[in-house]
Amino acid sequence: MYILGISAFYHDSAACILKDGQILAAAQEERFTRTKHDASFPSLAIQYCLREAGISPSEISAVAYYEKPFLKFERLLETYLAFAPRGFKSFLSAMPLWIKEKLFQKEILIKELSQTLDTSVDWGKRLLFFEHHLSHAGSAFYPSPFDDAAVLTIDGVGEWTTTSWAIGSGSSLNVEKEIHFPHSLGLLYSAFTYYTGFKVNSGEYKVMGLAPYGKPKYANLIMENLLHVADDGSYQLDMTYFDYATGLTMTNNKFNELFDAPPRTPESPLTQREMDLAASIQDVTETVVLRIAKNIAKETGKKNLCLAGGVALNCVANGRLVREKVFENIWIQPAAGDAGGALGAALCAWHLHFKMKRVSPAKDMMRGSYLGPDFNDEEIIKQLEESGATYHRLDDDVFIDTVAHALANDQAVGWMQGRMEFGPRALGARSIIANPQAPGMQKKLNLKVKYRESFRPFAPSVLREHVADWFEFDGDSPYMMLVAEVAKDKRLQVSAIEDALFGIDKLNVPRSKVPAITHVDYSARIQTVDGETNSRYRDLIAKFYKKTNIPMLVNTSFNVRGEPIVCSPADAIKCFLGTELDMLAIGNFILYKDEQVNVSIAKYEHNYELD
Repeated sequence: MYILGISAFYHDSAACILKDGQILAAAQEERFTRTKHDASFPSLAIQYCLREAGISPSEISAVAYYEKPFLKFERLLETYLAFAPRGFKSFLSAMPLWIKEKLFQKEILIKELSQTLDTSVDWGKRLLFFEHHLSHAGSAFYPSPFDDAAVLTIDGVGEWTTTSWAIGSGSSLNVEKEIHFPHSLGLLYSAFTYYTGFKVNSGEYKVMGLAPYGKPKYANLIMENLLHVADDGSYQLDMTYFDYATGLTMTNNKFNELFDAPPRTPESPLTQREMDLAASIQDVTETVVLRIAKNIAKETGKKNLCLAGGVALNCVANGRLVREKVFENIWIQPAAGDAGGALGAALCAWHLHFKMKRVSPAKDMMRGSYLGPDFNDEEIIKQLEESGATYHRLDDDVFIDTVAHALANDQAVGWMQGRMEFGPRALGARSIIANPQAPGMQKKLNLKVKYRESFRPFAPSVLREHVADWFEFDGDSPYMMLVAEVAKDKRLQVSAIEDALFGIDKLNVPRSKVPAITHVDYSARIQTVDGETNSRYRDLIAKFYKKTNIPMLVNTSFNVRGEPIVCSPADAIKCFLGTELDMLAIGNFILYKDEQVNVSIAKYEHNYELD
């Protein structure tokens, strides 16, 4: 039986395909359209999934959608009534769209499925709807390695729910408790994303990355005024400080008065104040997540925890959950945001609708999250020839040695190999990689390759057997979802003068033997690499280790600011040519930047989307 899963129409639309409960393929629509966070119907992602499965549309037994539109409309309507007359102007603009389109989303989905796949199939009879948070919970529990687990999902908002916890056992998955809109930890974090001048639903990563430069001096102010948290972790927001419930802005003048200033203008210089605000909301978020998790552990007695929802992408909070040993084992869905809802809905259809038995895998069933398209040599050569680029084809051993040699000589390499990752993290299939020992590498990659803010940290991809030698962590983190501190014996002594530096000035102080992946608080977002799911990436790191005695590489996503991660060889070539990357390693083909003399190059340096 084949089940197609879909998420669409909010942000990060995606599709996946299951065969008898096993994941064959999954991808976000943005990777094909090249529009970041694309919310449109995932036509191209669906077509890819069917190609990967090798099936015709008529072989799809069910299509699972990741939320229930009528419940969402109910929430919108009741919210406007509750906050009336505030937001009346927003209500007048929102209602026609809902009545015309979103309220009749089933008909829209049927129409889109017919246009994308097959007009002769009655898609209405195959369409199933699952609540947003149940889809998140399904994406967290069903692919996990646990037979029995508590499941925590936290995000902005689904239909009504913003936070929920469930119990997964075998094939069953039952939601036990929920917190409802407008009270939302995810939207509180997004409010500070907006207030510090970043883009909501995109810039939350920046707030998390900025937090270590500041002090949580506003944390008490937040807890005393914006947020009431009970002993069990349940919480309520004081909505007089926010405008998001009526669709105007995230925060209002009362919020501005509490923090003594209006929101930062996007792209204006960052000050210590924004760093302290980021540190404060990060501290509050971790406090609430920990309190919720501790209560779940107490109430359920479960030893295992699964996480999903946008807040589960907060790897700093995840790292605290691990360090404080709230649960014995934690597994986090790598596509924890709305894209993963497509996968969760499909798995809920398989286990809850069709009542199919679940057999938990030894590790997990995400296959390293390498669920997107790959490209053979013939396809790569075709796109290389079309670009006019100069390239070299090498045998496997020579190829790995050549790339490792370039990395050891501090070159920045675009690395495209095998199937593309599903979810927001580059995990060694569509990555920019570099030498973590190079002191200026973080700055170079941010400013000359990614064209983004200099403060943003980079992650290490480290050989699994060496992770405990370099970090205060000894476990599996294949999906780059946990933060841990660099081992004390790998840190460098920082002088009192250097330690007292202001904000971003701290960036230029090397803090460990691998400064390019060490954040200002000695933390790093770790990806552990073994040979099971990505043997070629492991071989490269192992070869680099032989040359340098460093068992890791800098790993960041292969894209520039405001652009989705590359999908095809053409995307990779364009990004390579338009940035200051030194080398492109794609399949068994090597491209050197200094050889690309007769190629038309569209530079990204002043031509990228803001994020």
